Formats: sequence, C-alpha cells, structure tokens
Amino acid sequence: MRLHVLLLSAAALLATAADPLAAGGSLNQDLRDVLGQLGFTGNIESTVPSKMGRQLDPDLVDVGRLLFFDDILSLHNDNGCAGCHSPAFAFGDPQSMAYGVSNNRIVGPNRDGTRNERRSPTLTNVGFYSKLMVNGRFEANSGDPFDNSQGFKFPAPDDQRFPPNDPLIPNLLTAQAFLPTASLVEMAGFQGTAGTIGPRFDQFDDGIGTPVPPPDANGSRTQPVADLLAARVAGNPEYAARFEAIFGPGPILYEHVGQALAEFQISLLAADAPIDRFARGKSWAMTRSMKRGALLFFGEAGCVTCHAVSGQSNEMFSDFENHNIGVPQISPEFGVGKSNIIFDGPGEDEDFGRERISGDPADRYAFRTSPLRNAALQPAFFHNGAFTTLEDAIAHHLDVVSSVLDYDPAKAGVDEELHTVGPSGDLLAGVDPLLQAPTHLTSREFRDLVKFVRWGLLDWGAFSFKLCQTLPDEVPSGSDIQFFEGCFQRKIKICLNGTTFTAPSWWIYFYLNQGATVGSCNQG
Repeated sequence: MRLHVLLLSAAALLATAADPLAAGGSLNQDLRDVLGQLGFTGNIESTVPSKMGRQLDPDLVDVGRLLFFDDILSLHNDNGCAGCHSPAFAFGDPQSMAYGVSNNRIVGPNRDGTRNERRSPTLTNVGFYSKLMVNGRFEANSGDPFDNSQGFKFPAPDDQRFPPNDPLIPNLLTAQAFLPTASLVEMAGFQGTAGTIGPRFDQFDDGIGTPVPPPDANGSRTQPVADLLAARVAGNPEYAARFEAIFGPGPILYEHVGQALAEFQISLLAADAPIDRFARGKSWAMTRSMKRGALLFFGEAGCVTCHAVSGQSNEMFSDFENHNIGVPQISPEFGVGKSNIIFDGPGEDEDFGRERISGDPADRYAFRTSPLRNAALQPAFFHNGAFTTLEDAIAHHLDVVSSVLDYDPAKAGVDEELHTVGPSGDLLAGVDPLLQAPTHLTSREFRDLVKFVRWGLLDWGAFSFKLCQTLPDEVPSGSDIQFFEGCFQRKIKICLNGTTFTAPSWWIYFYLNQGATVGSCNQG
C-alpha cells in the first residue's frame, strides 16, 4: 500500500515536471473564464469557520476521533465507524460492498464476513455535503449542511427526529451520527431480534453482543439504541471526563456523541487540489492535459451538469441530486457469511435506490451524484462498486447503454461473490436523458478528462500517509483496534488460524501473505 501511494505521488510529480509552467495563455484564460462563470473560487476549504460560526474545537475533534475508531458504539462489539471508513482509503472502503457486523476485524482488501448492500463512500470533505448517503436520504432542508434553521430531513420512522433549530444538532453530520449505530447490519447486530423482523433474518441472531432494544412507539430503534450507547460512553471514566471538560457537568446525551463524531469528520478536509490552486491564480498548478480535461469536464463532455461546483454544491463536484445513470446491478447471495440484506426485485438482485425513500417509481435506480474530489483514491465506484477503475467509471458515463449490455463483473474487477448481475431492461429505460445518447471523445480527450478527474481534483492531504496519523494506538473503552491495511500499527489483536495473536501490522501482513486464515476465533 505504501509503495502504491509513493508511485502515485511520483507519477503526479513527473506529470507536472514534464509539462512546464507555460501552459499557453489561451488555455489558461479559457479555463479562468469558465471557472469565473461558474463562481468557482478554490477557497472552499477555508470557509469552515464562517460556515460553523466558530473554529473547529480540537478537543471535540479528538474525542470524536477516538469514538470513530472505538467499538464502544457497536452493540455487536465488532464494528466501529472506521470499520467501513478507513484512513488508508480517504476514509472510504476498498470493498465494492461494505462488510458491517460479523466481520474478521480487518479493514481493507482482506476484509471478510457478511456484506451489506452498498459501498461505503469516502469521508474527506463530507462536512460540505448537503445530502448524505448514496441515495441522499439524509438532507438539510435549507440546502446548507451547517444550517439547521429548517431542520434536517430523514426518512420515516425518523422523519420527526430532527426538528429545526435544535441547539444540540447544529449540523447534518451530528444528526446522521444517530443512524449507523442503530443499523442492525452496520453496527448494532441482530442479537435478541429473532422472531421480531422476519424468519429469514433469524439466522443472524448470533448471541454476540448486547441485545438490540425493540423499536419505540414510532417504530424506530434510533433513540433506544442511542440511549444505550450514551450510557456506555457516560460509564467510561475517560470519555466522561473528556465530555465534561467540553460540555460541562451534566448527563452525556447521544447528541454530544454525535457532535463529537461530526466535529472529527468535518476536520477531514482535503479540498486544496490543483484546480483550487489554479482558481486562486496559480496557473502552474495544472498541466496542459489537466486543463484540457477540465475544459471538457465543464464544457463539451457535460460532466458539470450533475457534478456541479456552483451554489449549494459547495464546490464538491456534485449537485447532490439523485439520477439513474444506469449502473449495472450486482448483488451477493443472502445468508450468514454472505449478505444480511434482501435486495430488491423479483430475483432479489436489484437496488431500487431513491425509490425506497420516495415511493416514486420514477426514482427507481436513482442515486446521489457522487462528489468527485479525491476520486483517484477510491478503489471502487458508484453505489455498489460495480467498477473498480476510474477509467471504467468515466467510460460508463460516456456510453451507458454499451457499458451495461457489455458489463462483465469479473472484467470489472469486483469480488467473485458479487457476480450476480440483475436485469437491465428497466434500468436502461429510465436512464437520465443526459446520458441516453453516447458522448464521443477522441482518445486524447478521454485521457485528458481522466487526468483532470484523477490529478486535478486530488488533494495530497487525502493520502494515507497523512490520514493514517489519525489512527489511535488504543481507545478509552479498551476495545481492540481493528487491523487497518495500509496503515502502520504497533499493536493489533487479531485471530489467525483459530488463535488470537497480538502483534504489529508488519507481522500480520507476513502471515496474511502466507495464506493464514483470519477471523475464525469467537468474537463474543
């Protein structure tokens, strides 16, 4: 992993060195004109204090960092937030579809266990997103994730949970922090749920962890789980002392936990890419190829129509709206050690996307436009990771019909257990009109477009050599830190060949390379 990052970095330096500072006055002016028309400033990263109305609180960031890596927020005791959002992958997931509870405690390419249904997106710059989750189901009614004057919109049964002007819920990320911990498949587990959900799900009640509380009168487990977790945190002396130092004496509410998690995530800024430096007057920040690709992106190729940079996009290269872009439907089998999600459609091999939230058939297969900053560091693309290279993801947009009809999951690089491909007829019939006809680019234009998205939108602050520094050696609960592939860790407790070992990461890598079996010990 470290070698891979160094090679990427070296390639970027060589590309810049091979293309001198004099990039051509006309090319520079054309790009400046386009950015000016769009209102793109390249200064979005510096706006956090003004948007929050204060500076980031380093103490709140730090307690949020510890909670992010701590299994204390998992009733199943085996998956913290970082289990699906690794610092080695821009706080994303190398898996096409995430593994939540019942995992082997590896975070990286060797992660195994029971899959959920979608890819875990990267979290760098996530504080700027006006809609969260790949179907945009958590959103700020004001369009500003830092503005709770109009409340935050969540689907039922949590639609009344986050009213306007709640002083304990100052931003969208604080509200969102309630949901993953209450999700049975992500962090809560199924302990004690047998006979309450449906007979097909009884197999996942494995007797591990704390029993999940029943839903409240609104039919939601969100608050009951939050209350349990707040009590866990309050019962830990170190967390209790940290929260009292920040918020003062009084009970620790899950809203405080959510604020801490949000503060940490907002601190994960990586929005100073070559395009930003160019917009601030540094013409040398981009190569000629990147600039040509940028003009295609903002012009003939039409990418900016959805991957917007104006207004409420916060220069994140997304309109944060939902579109059907014809992503091939892939899915795992249902069952223990396979997947704990029943997929949509008669064959249980489809994901209906936004329709599940809106109930509108016109929203079938529609997903939120993916923000493109630091896309170079994504190991997989789209809501289900159906493609594993940036070139393939961009090529899909240029000719959706051919891409879907010719799709081969093995050639696309997805794991073998995800090779079930769903039907394509209705998928293609509802493709966004912007993508129904192919966009024809020359081979050089395609290379330029890829270079812009890969290098022109990449902030080196999103690389693992920086983000892995957020990884703690230990957490206040005393829980074992998971093994984060791509980060050096001095001490990892992990199960190899049926025996539990504690060792540094290089030792674990050695045995993985020797074919050791991981994750067979009892995690209860």
